[in-house]
Amino acid sequence: MMPTQKNVFSPQSESPVVVVLSGSMEPAFQRGDILFLNNAVEEVGIGDVVVFKIRDRDIPIVHRILKVHEDTNGHVELLTKGDNNRVDDRGLYAPGQLWLEREDILGKAVGTLRYVGMVTIALNDYPVLKYVLVGMMGLFVLTSKEG
Repeated sequence: MMPTQKNVFSPQSESPVVVVLSGSMEPAFQRGDILFLNNAVEEVGIGDVVVFKIRDRDIPIVHRILKVHEDTNGHVELLTKGDNNRVDDRGLYAPGQLWLEREDILGKAVGTLRYVGMVTIALNDYPVLKYVLVGMMGLFVLTSKEG
């Protein structure tokens, strides 16, 4: 719904932290879990949970690598699938795309914080909450007393 600092978090990845937005990876990851990524995309293989971006789409997807195809020249292609989905992700890929390339992978999941991202999901699902939160913070600032 999911980063690194070379060993664990990677400043080179587009986003070293992602929020799981759907239930497609249940039971491994729940909606609202935060995933930490590393950018060791050369080391990903079958069974790894990766975050990838589809061409011309803004929202990254968190799914598991189902198959790896390597040709005689060493060119690697990947097929992914959500753990809770019945079919692979070919229907999600760009038109005519049957495999992911390594450059489509933003990172490999290396850690998680359960449900912490629900705040982000709630703020996106219910935009009025943003205004309520800002209003409450403003009220707190106005009514607080300095020591």
